[in-house]
Amino acid sequence: MSSKVHAGKEMEMEMGGNESSGKTEENNERKSFSTRMQGLQRRVWARIWEVGHEDPRRVIHSLKVGTSLTLVSLLYLMEPLFKGIGENSIWAVMTVVVVLEFTAGATLCKGLNRGLGTLLAGSLAYLIQYVANETSQVARAIFVGAIVFMIGAAATYMRFIPYIKKNYDYGVVIFLLTFNLITVSSYRVDNVLKIAHERFYTIAIGCGICLFMSLLIFPNWSGEALHNCTIYKLEGLAKSIEACVNEYFDAKLAERKDETSEDPIYKGYKAVLDSKSTDETLAFHASWEPRHSRYCYIYPWQQYVKLGTVLRHFGYTVVALHGCLRTEIQTPLAVRLLFKDPCIRLAGEVSKVLMELASSIRDRRNCSPEILSDHLHEALQDLNTALKSQPRLFLGAETNPVNNRNQQGSSASLQTVKTDTSALAEWRSKRASELPPKEGGEMRKMLRPQLSKIAITSLEFSEALPIAAFASLLVETVARLDLVIEEVEELGRIARFKEFNLGDEIPITCEKPRVDVSSNHLPTHGIE
Repeated sequence: MSSKVHAGKEMEMEMGGNESSGKTEENNERKSFSTRMQGLQRRVWARIWEVGHEDPRRVIHSLKVGTSLTLVSLLYLMEPLFKGIGENSIWAVMTVVVVLEFTAGATLCKGLNRGLGTLLAGSLAYLIQYVANETSQVARAIFVGAIVFMIGAAATYMRFIPYIKKNYDYGVVIFLLTFNLITVSSYRVDNVLKIAHERFYTIAIGCGICLFMSLLIFPNWSGEALHNCTIYKLEGLAKSIEACVNEYFDAKLAERKDETSEDPIYKGYKAVLDSKSTDETLAFHASWEPRHSRYCYIYPWQQYVKLGTVLRHFGYTVVALHGCLRTEIQTPLAVRLLFKDPCIRLAGEVSKVLMELASSIRDRRNCSPEILSDHLHEALQDLNTALKSQPRLFLGAETNPVNNRNQQGSSASLQTVKTDTSALAEWRSKRASELPPKEGGEMRKMLRPQLSKIAITSLEFSEALPIAAFASLLVETVARLDLVIEEVEELGRIARFKEFNLGDEIPITCEKPRVDVSSNHLPTHGIE
């Protein structure tokens, strides 16, 4: 009897324990879910704050859109306005949603396209209805169908014309939409002129509100955005070049070779490489904006696009410089330090010129006539002298026995690499013998890059090639710098920038860095 009582108590205790453990797990799950939701909420708010903090104009634009939608909704909400305009007032709401863009130029472009397309479509639809009313009901239906087909096909074909597609594509779409709505509706509705009038009035009201908000309430000009974007690209290239050269002569270059995150060098030239579509769009929208210059002449927005093209070509060289930092074969630090001083000086002078060009565009003045100073030519000459002073690094040891003997005693000489081709054949046969028969074919493709790498590193002077390529690309930046200066000067001439004065020049000094082979710390020149 007592054993049954004890068994019953044990079962009750187990059931109670299971219930308590189940409640504990449920509570833990609730706490975990609550924690995850709180973390998600914090990330969302952080992202929202980041978007607004990067560009406060986004917040202003959002408020402008909200205000415009509220104003246009009064056509529906207020009884007198609704009775005067009718149910077609919904087109005003749609116009605000579609037309009100971030910049004033984009709003003007879409607004004028929408208004012009609606006006032409309404006029043509009224003319079609006037002609169709003179026929019978069946003939009228056939006539309307034929006209809809011809106008739709012709207007769609016109959208493929480059000039129409670039400037009036949105207007043609609105023309097609409005024309078909009015023309087809006219078959069942007698007063088609009233429909066209109401549609045009509501779109005009919507476009008027959009233009008021874009042009008069904290306007964002496309031309100003293109102007600032060009300045930002010049400064980004200047920082990227100087930071790239400084990092190349850093002793920790090999440790950072496999980094995949976006570093400051990549961020500097990324905006330049991705700017083609943005520049063309901003230039096109800027051409629709009113002239706000002192002389009220046509501002050369297309010259900014040409300058952007030259900057992209210049940026390709910076990309190649950055690629030298990530190559598999690197020149030893002792050899790199032989060319550290002239390379850093040359990069500093190139960066100085780019910053001066950015400053001249920002101030809308012509750049200095002496922008290519003697310091740049001196830095080029020093780099050329440094390269000529080390011919054994690039010509190899076998070309001159005297140089071969001197190389053995040089502290900055290249490391000896096994040049016997039998070593490569021995490694290949050993790797092939270790592979299973079935996997030999699959692994053959994987071995090709490794075999190529060994074949390259077997060259005695291969470790000198990267520094030669790096120096050549650095000289290429100087050659392409002339093209950038020419485009900036052309922009200043067409845009009628103010003349250069000595007081306008911003001194940017590039001090000659001291070479200390025993130290791994390099000057940063203020690059972040």
